[in-house]
Amino acid sequence: MGLRSGVAIDLGTVNTLVYVTGRGVVIDEPSAIGIDRATGAVAAAGLEADALTGKETLDVEVLHPLRDGVIADLDATAAMLQAFLRRAQPRRGVGRPHCVICLPGEATDVERQSVAAAAGSLRPRCTVQLVEEPVAAAAGAGFDLAAGTGSFVVDIGGGTTEIAVLAGSHVVRARSLRVGGNAMDDAITRKVRSQLGLLLGRDAARSLKMTLGVDGSLPDAETVGVDAGRRTPRVARVPAALVVEAIDPMVRMIVSSVTELLADIPPNLAEDVFRGKIRLAGGGALLPGLAYRIETAADIPVAVVDDPLRCVIRGAAQILEYGEAQPGSGPA
Repeated sequence: MGLRSGVAIDLGTVNTLVYVTGRGVVIDEPSAIGIDRATGAVAAAGLEADALTGKETLDVEVLHPLRDGVIADLDATAAMLQAFLRRAQPRRGVGRPHCVICLPGEATDVERQSVAAAAGSLRPRCTVQLVEEPVAAAAGAGFDLAAGTGSFVVDIGGGTTEIAVLAGSHVVRARSLRVGGNAMDDAITRKVRSQLGLLLGRDAARSLKMTLGVDGSLPDAETVGVDAGRRTPRVARVPAALVVEAIDPMVRMIVSSVTELLADIPPNLAEDVFRGKIRLAGGGALLPGLAYRIETAADIPVAVVDDPLRCVIRGAAQILEYGEAQPGSGPA
């Protein structure tokens, strides 16, 4: 049974997840908010707001208040979190509830202050604990933080990629790359436009990325966009090689950072890391061929964690309830 109650929040560039003690993950929706242009009031949040993205509605402005894993619009972020928490309905008990929020490992002081300020505006008032994403990812991947076990995690999110070597809950070596799934989607969109004369929406680019991956051996995929010349909808077959070429610079950056961190690993952590494997988390972990690409370069076994999209919130929930994560605990 958990020792503390409250909420844990994985505040992501693409999706925000909210965990409530005793109930599990109750919110898993896009990090988006819709603002009524006439009144300035919140018109929609999460899925409902994101469904309007890019559709140029006249009455609602859709905002995605996080960029590269950090807050770009403080007011919109606070409004979005408040809307999510109203739906989540965290339990009220004696004293302030705890609120664990995950941040990129190399977030600046200004970025941390922005997150703390957004959390401070929430109701009910919470005791806020900021946790580095690699620490939460390691806990969610099943490592025993309390025992000081060495671990190597790669968390590939929408806005950032967090790469870290840890000893228990302590970060030993880390890289925070402002590169993630969004940058890959943008690269695919540009490449398809230049090579095929087709304008793609965000969801179409993301689908191509997750279908074709990084190895180029999969068959072509069908997509629908707008013909750049005629400005009418068109169906096209997109070669796997085109997608691989588009995202290769970002994949190389991730792989290179993994190998550089391995080259600087303390000898006392080497056995733990090798036996525990490099653990991949986040939506990018599901890219076909990526785990093999990293394993080949690193010459160390690589494993995709169970339910990688919820790895960070799983670890954040463990930290919320126990203070330090316990292996095998966390949200269902």
